[in-house]
Amino acid sequence: MSALPDFAVLRPLFLLALPLLAAAAWWWHRHRAAAGAWQRAATPALLQAMAALGWVPARSGRPHFRLAMAAAALTALALTGPAAERRDAQSFRNLDGVILVIDASPSVAGDPRWPQMQTMAQVAVASLGTRPAGAVVYAGDAYLAGGMTMDHAELGQTLTLIDAETVPDPGSRPERGLRMALQVMEQGALLSGDVLLLSDGAGLGSEALAVAGELAARNLRVSAVVPGTPSPDVAALARLGGGQVFATDQTAALAAWLGDAARTRLVRQAFPLLYWRDLGRAVLVLALLPVLMLFRRPAA
Repeated sequence: MSALPDFAVLRPLFLLALPLLAAAAWWWHRHRAAAGAWQRAATPALLQAMAALGWVPARSGRPHFRLAMAAAALTALALTGPAAERRDAQSFRNLDGVILVIDASPSVAGDPRWPQMQTMAQVAVASLGTRPAGAVVYAGDAYLAGGMTMDHAELGQTLTLIDAETVPDPGSRPERGLRMALQVMEQGALLSGDVLLLSDGAGLGSEALAVAGELAARNLRVSAVVPGTPSPDVAALARLGGGQVFATDQTAALAAWLGDAARTRLVRQAFPLLYWRDLGRAVLVLALLPVLMLFRRPAA
């Protein structure tokens, strides 16, 4: 395999400027002679005599035009964004993630307040910054709705599709959703994170509280979003998990809680990040050379 980097053009539409410049140069060469129309109407000897008398310019304007065209062509090339691929740049990922555990049972997803719960889920995802996120849905059983990802927009679209028919199993088993959240965090090798339970509190009991304790012991905060007044079980879950309870109108508080900049743990990934180094600025510096030559004083 060749060790030379791959090259590409990032903004190819600017290549259209090159044929336009070529057409302008052809028109100037065809219609704009150095001494106006005299170059086509008079003999070289007559032109030389007229230049000696000062009746026509003695110097041709072609060098200046050619320098200007060269500068314009190099500028157009710089704007196209010639780029070389970098294969040695290290990338990082945040080891502090967020898992949304969403109660999709009919008592929650079929409630008139369900759109408010979905809005809170969207706010949570939008506030994460560099933190990866995933989602678990549950009713009588738990399912992975979205694995850990940095594509927050796609995860947000997935959340909008959750309704009362998403989970076919009847019932409400939040401990299963929390247990799956713990498994997702472990599989992602996360060092810390947040588990956000979106539920009305149904089904919370000793099993769910025990899982919340396990999550807290692994540096995972457990918080909850409830559509109404939180039940004592929800408050106990958040207290045991080291988190908070948010109502559906506390969007700013939820965003601040999950978007805490201090909860960022970056680690160098084992694979390099591939990206393009734009060389357009270097080409633009070359375009300055013919421009500077345009300011040369003519020889006496």
